[in-house]
Amino acid sequence: MIAAGIDAGTQSIKVVVYDSLRREIIASGSSPLDLIVGEGGVREQKASWWIDAVRKCFAAIPAGIRKSIEVISVSGQQHGFVPVASDGSVLYSVKLWCDTSTASECQEIEERLGGRKALSERIGNPILPGYTASKILWFRKNHPDLYERMATVMLPHDYLDFYLTGKRVMERGDASGTGLMDIFKGTWDNAAADAIDPDLFSKLPEILPSPSIIGTVRREVAEELGLSSECAVASGGGDNMMSAIGTGAVSDGVVTMSLGTSGTLFSSVSHPFHDKENRLASFCSSHGTWLPLLCTMNCTVASEIMRTFMDEDVKTFDLDAEKAPIGADGLMMLPFFNGERVPDLPNGKGVLFGMTPDNVRKENIARATLEGVTFEFLLGLEAFRENGIPVTSITLTGGGSKSPFWRQLAADMTGCPVRVPVSSEAAALGAALHGLWLKEGGDISDIAEKHIAFDPSRCALPDAENHEKYMKLYEKWHKLAAASVPMYSL
Repeated sequence: MIAAGIDAGTQSIKVVVYDSLRREIIASGSSPLDLIVGEGGVREQKASWWIDAVRKCFAAIPAGIRKSIEVISVSGQQHGFVPVASDGSVLYSVKLWCDTSTASECQEIEERLGGRKALSERIGNPILPGYTASKILWFRKNHPDLYERMATVMLPHDYLDFYLTGKRVMERGDASGTGLMDIFKGTWDNAAADAIDPDLFSKLPEILPSPSIIGTVRREVAEELGLSSECAVASGGGDNMMSAIGTGAVSDGVVTMSLGTSGTLFSSVSHPFHDKENRLASFCSSHGTWLPLLCTMNCTVASEIMRTFMDEDVKTFDLDAEKAPIGADGLMMLPFFNGERVPDLPNGKGVLFGMTPDNVRKENIARATLEGVTFEFLLGLEAFRENGIPVTSITLTGGGSKSPFWRQLAADMTGCPVRVPVSSEAAALGAALHGLWLKEGGDISDIAEKHIAFDPSRCALPDAENHEKYMKLYEKWHKLAAASVPMYSL
């Protein structure tokens, strides 16, 4: 079977075409995306950019391969808010997952619902900056005329499904990241919707009870993209949900660490999951389980900022980091450039701490940056273990997984062996495998085992002595992060 996966990320749209018999990606296309950056944490895109990018991606794929595609599934950046009118037009720029400009709306909604703890215990999640719920309230307050015209709340992947099929639906994995869904029941929470607008419930799309084929590609879109009009469209999901499939994290005990624009740590569990301290998001997966997940808003963002500052390419930056000793001669980085979700610091800023006349060198700055980013993952690792989720190995994905230094750093810091899939396109491949699973049937674990290969040359084993050093440094880093909190309100 020939299946296509569309990955709508922050930086680009990617399409991969996967041949299940040959067990390989036979074609792909990619198109970059711009980002609207504004004061106060504004991060937005135009939904029309995504459609243009999808068209360019399919145009880059040979016509014969396009016609052979039997099913498409979409992976999309989570939490983005796409307000769609009854005629299908998008009413405003899409506020993205990394937009922290609605932090006050988060607090406002939570207060109306009895506070963060009460809300989290009832529906499984608080409403954090970046989640969709606060963006909806912001839109209602700041653009009431446009809000009145809104017929449907969509997420980025929902909007691409709507473009492909004309269907206005949402699946439980992506829906669980809105702050409006009860993750235990798999339904919208009426009280959470009412806290934003008593009429909001009517604007929320149907949550599909289970992963499914939602339709076929509309005839005009099939002609536009060069697809068969019989090409099926699967329900898809958020990028983390599709990456879980693309890295094999579809059964208990498999943990994935994604080193992308954002940093994520997640695992599939077969029972409803709730971290009472809210370090881990209590999401649902898009394959019928639950997906406890740590999300940091600054991962390769931090390394890109610092290497641009030092005018270095990725390889040189990594080589510099490798030259510095563990602990970077006392330099520590708090990489909260875009604010942060865990720890919960929407107004956070990047901090380079511990500078002396002797240690301010490129090598130390590079290492402190990568160490600081990776320390954040240990917050999630602690939460996983405290909640009874075993962590015995780590699957790395994302751009950072290409770095030999970062792979070894992850192994030493976590104390776990690290493995890396052969395909670097975890979300796009995961989406293709998701479509393959729903079209062919069977067990998702069997699909993952059969179609996901790992690269033995990119494995990394932890060094016990280095792990011990990192645990001591982590205690200091954690104290520094806590001590810096009052400074972000200045």
